[in-house]
Amino acid sequence: MFIPFFDALRQHAVPVSLREYLTFLEALKAGLVTYDPEGFYYLARAAMVKDERNIDRFDQAFAAAFSGLEEITFDQVMEAVDIPEEWLRSMAEKHLSEEEKAQIEALGGFEKLMETLKQRLEEQKDRHQGGNKWIGTGGTSPFGADGYNPEGVRIGQKDSRHRRAVKVWDKREFRDFDDTQELGTRNIKVALKRLRKWARDGAHEELDLDGTIRATAEHGYLDVKTRPERRNAVKVLLFLDVGGSMDDHIKVVEELFSAARAEFKHLEHYYFHNCLYEGVWRDNARRWSEQTPTQEVLRTYGSDYKCIFVGDASMSPYEIAYPGGANEHWNPEAGQVWLQRAREAWPDHLWINPVPQKYWDYTHSIAMIREIFEDRMVPMTLEGLDRGMRELVR
Repeated sequence: MFIPFFDALRQHAVPVSLREYLTFLEALKAGLVTYDPEGFYYLARAAMVKDERNIDRFDQAFAAAFSGLEEITFDQVMEAVDIPEEWLRSMAEKHLSEEEKAQIEALGGFEKLMETLKQRLEEQKDRHQGGNKWIGTGGTSPFGADGYNPEGVRIGQKDSRHRRAVKVWDKREFRDFDDTQELGTRNIKVALKRLRKWARDGAHEELDLDGTIRATAEHGYLDVKTRPERRNAVKVLLFLDVGGSMDDHIKVVEELFSAARAEFKHLEHYYFHNCLYEGVWRDNARRWSEQTPTQEVLRTYGSDYKCIFVGDASMSPYEIAYPGGANEHWNPEAGQVWLQRAREAWPDHLWINPVPQKYWDYTHSIAMIREIFEDRMVPMTLEGLDRGMRELVR
């Protein structure tokens, strides 16, 4: 009966295999979830989603497959399936407080509640607003929607006001994990973790849990072991384009820079405008008074650094191809000359572009930068950054 759900997952590009689907069915057969829409959702997600980036797609597939689940009326349920009375009673006992159970008994018991519901469905012909008897909205009748009666049956209400059966899959809380979306603070570090090379260095030590357990078992007493703290040994040199058209991408570039500083111990950064020329700088407020010669940067950092350029590569082609083409100063050498020198100095290099990839073909300068970097340009999406980090660790 869940084949349409499996098809919906495939249609929404969720990489789910028959193995995950069978695991899901086994969990249902084992009774891990019973008559609980929210629990059913989390069970299905746990069984069929193996990468957090696919959670948003899963939510969309789930909503498509089970659309209307919350709008099914009591009468439709009764006509569609013969639910044993003891099951209904068991669910009522599970979710109702002692006070609510007492109120049900005051109405004549659970059987009387169901009998009265059917009778009023037959008697009532029109919509009813407010009140405490008829099936309607905004009142205190045991039957209806948008009001409140603790022992009531919800009918005709699109969403649960008291959140007892909320459609959690419609919240799509993890939508920014989708690898086709732009990066954000929640997921940017996930992609950067691909660029790791662990090393043990420094004087600081950390608890060696495995060694402590092993030594304690061997000696018969608590024998605490420590080891030098592990650090990410990858060295990163970051060149960030600022100003002009990059003003549209300030937020996402700031998030990338912040995440990189937190992730990499060995991180050096410099700023440039549009294209790399003979000078770069660390402080934008002093970009004209305290520039660092690019040639000095080329000599300072060894070839073991991973070099990453971040910029929209959107400029006049003259700024790349000709001396004097820069729009803010006279550059003695063409920008492409400096970019080629950077590529030669740091063989592991990459250009990250915040402009969506579908627009790249409309800008001549982007094509020129891609050619200089031999197509080592990736979009600033989770998928793009993940691909770029894999490229750098080859």
